[in-house]
Amino acid sequence: MRVLFIGGTGFISAAVSRLAVAEGFELYLLNRGLRGLPPEGAHALTADINHTEEVRAALRGLRFDAVVNWIAYAPEDVERDLALFKGRVGQYVFISSAAAYQKPPARYLITEETPLENPFWDYARGKIACEERLLRAHADEDFPATIVRPSHTYETNFPVAVGGGGTYTLADRMRKGLPIIVHGDGTSLWTLTHSEDFARGFLGLLGKTEALGQAFHITSDEVQTWGQIYRTIADALGVEANVVHVPSDFITRVVPRLSGTLHGDKKWSAVFDNTKVKRFVPGFRAAVPFREGIRRTLEWFEADERRRRVDESLNDEMNLIVSSYSSWT
Repeated sequence: MRVLFIGGTGFISAAVSRLAVAEGFELYLLNRGLRGLPPEGAHALTADINHTEEVRAALRGLRFDAVVNWIAYAPEDVERDLALFKGRVGQYVFISSAAAYQKPPARYLITEETPLENPFWDYARGKIACEERLLRAHADEDFPATIVRPSHTYETNFPVAVGGGGTYTLADRMRKGLPIIVHGDGTSLWTLTHSEDFARGFLGLLGKTEALGQAFHITSDEVQTWGQIYRTIADALGVEANVVHVPSDFITRVVPRLSGTLHGDKKWSAVFDNTKVKRFVPGFRAAVPFREGIRRTLEWFEADERRRRVDESLNDEMNLIVSSYSSWT
């Protein structure tokens, strides 16, 4: 199967790219070539997806069984891709987000039928608008769209709500005994998915005509509280975390940029029913528990000193939140 990934070198997509090559996909990665190298065996196409003529030149003479756009965020991105790929692809996969699901959730268990509604986060509303445009294109123009909604996925990043991301900052703070911020009281439920698990479910959807016009999330079935997540990270580091619980509302007053990711996502419990993807991809299950997955993450950071970058702006934010909360209380 010949597959094009637009992007393909991010936190999630890099793992999918590696597995795709290992499983024999003829994989092409189209990006600007600024973030990492494609896996051995993949074909690199250098172009900026926002420069249409540049992309057309890079894709000249190529037709794909599936195209996956990992970096589309707004309806205009979808309109561009419709113009580029209509009639040239057997399946177009849009990477949406589980953040698009209703916030606050009306029901405990999230399925693909859960309404899409997020008044708190522009990012999520952009994904919703993209989904709506693609489903219209599928219904009205027979465009072969499939929608996939990853939730909180990790491999070479620390999957936390405040102070994590793709740096070593959180681990550095834990090892130094500095305060670690947990939003709320740490008892809300959350789902973390290792990128390798996501990759197995995702690749199983490629080439399936019955997946056209459908939406899927692909997550682990393991559910933890945020308190358990931070304790598991600390255990992997061999330390005891110096946890400070701070209400989400207070955090976002001090650092407004966190409003989307907290009020629009991580503040609420998120538990997923994966029945649908398991029906379309028989045998799929998430096999990497968080206790094992986070140890792999730490091993990845420890393998190269250059990966252990500490972001002082994140440190400054966390210190500000902690000091402000201490003064307030």
